[in-house]
Amino acid sequence: MLKVENEGSITYKKMDAFEIQKFQQNRYPLLFIDYVEEAIAGRKARGYKNFSYNEWFFPAHFEDEPNVPGFVQMEALTQMFLMSFLTIPGNEGKKTAFIKAVTDFREKIIPGDRLDILSELDSYKRGVAKGKSVGYLNGRIACKADLVIVIPDVLRTFRPDDRMIESRSGGVLQN
Repeated sequence: MLKVENEGSITYKKMDAFEIQKFQQNRYPLLFIDYVEEAIAGRKARGYKNFSYNEWFFPAHFEDEPNVPGFVQMEALTQMFLMSFLTIPGNEGKKTAFIKAVTDFREKIIPGDRLDILSELDSYKRGVAKGKSVGYLNGRIACKADLVIVIPDVLRTFRPDDRMIESRSGGVLQN
């Protein structure tokens, strides 16, 4: 892995599966990205997933015509998107949770295919990340997702103090 810091921007390059796991909590058999070519913290991430016939889900989906299930495609898109904001200093290794995902599947992905993924972070505020990921097969869009993901630990720091209760008149009362 190569880390480049330039005028307040942090860029990671050439991250393999071992290095990806330093930033996100997904592990085998649920790590669905193989390589991050570039991750610009707070902006975008680009990488890929190679689908070999040895993947655990192919025999069940489907024996006579194996293809990548939609949930695996969506998870691969999401995991690349995570790299756009889990690379922000202080976010490394934090748990994440879905808030919203809108997906579109256009091409069948089969054993031997490489899914190239480009993710862009549109906004990141108070632990809430909004953006999109697009998966490409041979330059054509195969799948895409608009995502809203939260880092609960970060979001929790912005929660009002539990002892404070707002009154109907707009004032604040103490418990």
